[in-house]
Amino acid sequence: QVQLVESGGGLVQAGGSLRLSCAASGMIFKIYPMGWYRQAPGKQRELVAAITSGGQPDYADSVKGRFTMSRDNAKNTMYLQMNNLKPEDTAVYYCNKNTGDWSWGQGTQVTVSS
Repeated sequence: QVQLVESGGGLVQAGGSLRLSCAASGMIFKIYPMGWYRQAPGKQRELVAAITSGGQPDYADSVKGRFTMSRDNAKNTMYLQMNNLKPEDTAVYYCNKNTGDWSWGQGTQVTVSS
């Protein structure tokens, strides 16, 4: 059974940084392209970053240049380094396959104050 556990969120001032982690289990993690998603209040969940099985990332325009996604296949873990955070980055962040096919974890709350 696929299990995804996100962590690392918190409250930070605008311009600050956070590093999110996603621990994955129940699948052969290394073969799947993965994604970081976020859902702000009243909005649909959106994909903000994706990474191939080989570690090549891609980003939504809204976070390009500020967020860095990486993965450690040996640890079944992926990360999202978020720098220069803005209030509009406030959301619950989730990890999943890049197509969002698996069951969602509980997410981790990121709140950016202005």
